[in-house]
Formats: sequence, structure tokens, C-alpha cells
Amino acid sequence: MAEIEIVLVEPLYEGNIGFAARVMKNFGFTLLTMINPPAWGDEAIARSSHARDVLEGARIVSSLDEVIAESNLLVATTGELSKTISHAMRMPYYTPAELREMVLPVDGRVSILFGRENWGLGNDEVRRCDVVCTIPTSPEYPILNISHAVGVVCYELAHLPRGDYLLASRQEMDSLYDHIDRFLDLVDHFEYKRANTMTMMRRIFGRTMLTPREVTTMHGLLRRAEWMIEPWKHGESEGREDSGDDCPSGDGEE
Repeated sequence: MAEIEIVLVEPLYEGNIGFAARVMKNFGFTLLTMINPPAWGDEAIARSSHARDVLEGARIVSSLDEVIAESNLLVATTGELSKTISHAMRMPYYTPAELREMVLPVDGRVSILFGRENWGLGNDEVRRCDVVCTIPTSPEYPILNISHAVGVVCYELAHLPRGDYLLASRQEMDSLYDHIDRFLDLVDHFEYKRANTMTMMRRIFGRTMLTPREVTTMHGLLRRAEWMIEPWKHGESEGREDSGDDCPSGDGEE
């Protein structure tokens, strides 16, 4: 099954940390990571109630990079959404119930980021995520307390069955994004569009949730296109090698 990791990004108040640990355990989740949390003590322990083990077992890290390195799928939770599909930063977005359907068939770590109590997740943090999730709240008061938001998401994701297939690793996905970025150089993609295009690539592949074999196929297709565009830079044998989209050895899908 998907391994759900709740990530609190620079939380401000130890009481909210304790409440988040408590509601996680209510729904069967124990994997808590905090990025640069405040010092916490008696208040957090009291708020966690019988989930003190979740609180005391939390992983403390200093940067988002450490979370990304261990994650197969990174989810940003936000109450602030893009107003148009032309801006891919916080688009497209999914509800927690839709997120459940996305991760239902997969096996891998799904890291769900919850931002600071005063201003949430920054644009750079959201940009690095694969999927954007928002809780459908009243437009009159859309912003939830961080522990309440954790509770809603955990409720929707509780009791996930075992997944059927393994997700590509973070290293494999980052290698693919790097390859796409280089390919954009090759085709003279407009530099002013680059950041938005790469964000869109993360959104597209984030919601499709590629397997290792699919990532290999994408690399092969890009290499084939590179050879066709600049054949003088590649040997003939390289241009004719298997692009990854078929499997004569029989190890691919029927």
C-alpha cells in the first residue's frame, strides 16, 4: 500500500504539532516529518494525548530536499489556488477524496506537505511538488487550522489497501525532469516559458504516477527525438537502439 508521510513545513506552534500527531493516529498514520519545527515540550505532548509515540517518533529535518529524497510522490496542500489553467503553479488541483483514488493502486511513499500557519507553502515549495491538493471549504473562510487539515486528509486516506504497482523513485523522476529540461534547450524552447513548462511537466507526470519502466520508455523516446534532430552528434548504432517503447525481449507489457 501507499506509505503516507505527513510533513509539517516549519510549523509555528507546538500545540498544533501535538494535535496533528493525535489526529494522525486516530486514522492509523504514524509517519510524521517536521521541517524546522519550533522547540516543543509539555504542550505538544499534552495535545497529542495517546499519540505521544507518533510525536516522539517524528523525523526532524532542516530542508525540503531531505523529504524529496525519500519520497515517490510529493503532494502540496494549499488553500490558495491558481485562478487560471495558464498558471500551472497551483493547477490542476484535487480534493483529498480524489487524491485517495490517485494513490489507491500504487506502492510507494506519498509525502503530503502542510504549510505554515500564517502563510502556508511558498511558491517554490509548491512548484517542486507533483500534485496539488485542496480541501473544499467555504469561500467565506477557506483556511483551516493545520491540524484540522491534517485530520481531513488522513480521514480520506485511511485504510488504503495494498497497491498493485511500484512507483518510479524520486531519483528516476528527477533524472527524467532533467532530461526534459535539456530537451527544451535542444528545441529552443522560449526561456521565459521554461519555469512554467517544467512545472506543468511535474503536474502531468505527478498525476500519471509513472512506473520505472515507463520512465525508461520516456527517456528512450527523448533520446530518439534528439538523434533525429541532431544525427551528427550521435553514432548510427545509438540512433537505432531500442527507444524503450517496445520490448522484443518479452519483458514489457503484452
